[in-house]
Formats: sequence, structure tokens, C-alpha cells
Amino acid sequence: MTITTRLVLTRHGEAHCNVNGRVGGEKTCTGLTDRGRRQVERLAARLAAEHRTGPAFDVLYAGPRLRLQESGQILATALGLPLITDPGLDGPRHGQADGRLWRDIEADFRGHPSAHPDLPYAQGSDTWNGYLLRAGLDLSALLQRHHGQNILIAGHGETVHAACHLLLELTPHSSSRVAFGTDHACLTRLELQRDPYDRLIWNLTALNDTAHLKDPTS
Repeated sequence: MTITTRLVLTRHGEAHCNVNGRVGGEKTCTGLTDRGRRQVERLAARLAAEHRTGPAFDVLYAGPRLRLQESGQILATALGLPLITDPGLDGPRHGQADGRLWRDIEADFRGHPSAHPDLPYAQGSDTWNGYLLRAGLDLSALLQRHHGQNILIAGHGETVHAACHLLLELTPHSSSRVAFGTDHACLTRLELQRDPYDRLIWNLTALNDTAHLKDPTS
């Protein structure tokens, strides 16, 4: 197999909204906790070592939400790369759910947004399938721009879901039954490989890798 494109997705570190159990949308996200910053610093040290030994990362992207920007800046400093902000890499639009407790949203909706993937979980919110489609279109464009390169993204857990649904070609009907683990400051790797018969295949080589967070308090 010959690797043509590498995509490394990272999730942000622990954020204040995660600790408080609240929906941290574009209006209410208040960024990373101190613990979250330490988590991303460990992630950055791991990726910086990979960057030095190769293959080096060509580009670093993040969505605009504060916890992504803070995570992305830590990675950018460690790797010596400029941080490119892509609005399409932001998470779902939460509408009137923004800032509310997740337990209240899920109680009203009878589950996570993926439980009823074609229904909005709050007034003005995305549907889960609508988000996956929108995020998938942005990721497709990004991958086309950087075909043959080593791409690093500081994203949400939902970004990992969107990438996996897109590149593993999962159907919208599967979105309520298939999930992907995404702990804080985790790594997920996908590689576009060309086989001996000249077929291109996306290979999920790592999912929710947190080996860099060895300290159980991190």
C-alpha cells in the first residue's frame, strides 16, 4: 500500500462547558479549563515529535469556536505551523440549545441528537444528519485542496464523526446506530492508501488514541 494523503483529527481538551455539562455553542463557549490545556500540551508534544521525525504536517486547521482556537494555538506553537481557521470545521449549530444543560436537552429530545438524526433537537439547531452532511462537504473540499499532504485538524468530537461517516462512506440511515469514541485531546488517523491494483482506500488506522495522556489526572 502507498499512502497518498494523511488526515489526523484531534479533539480539543477539556472545556468549561464539558465540566458544567452545558452545550458550548458559538455564543457560550468559554474555552479550555487548566486541565484541558495540559491535555492539549501533552498532545502537542507527541505531535511535535512526529513532526520532527516525519512525515511532517503540511497544514494545521481549526474551527472558530474558542476551545478549538485555544487547542489549535497550542498545537501551532509546538509544531511551528500557522493556524488556519475554517468556519466549516465548527461543530453543530445549537440554536436555542446553546448554553443549556445537555441533560435537559436530551431529556426533552429523548436522547442525543443522533437518536433522531433527521429532527432538530432545539429550535434553530442542526439535525444530526444535516450537520454530518454540512461538515462532510467542508472536509471533502479541504481534502481536495490538500491531496497528497499530511493534514492536522483541531476539531470537535463531532468533527471526527463527520470525517468517519464521510470517508468510510456510512449512510445517513446508520447515523443513529454508529458512533465513534472521542475523548478529550484524542487522536484519530485516516490514511488514503493506493493498493497494488491502483484502488484508493481510506484506512482508519487509529481512533480515540490517548496514549499521550498517561497521567490519570490529566
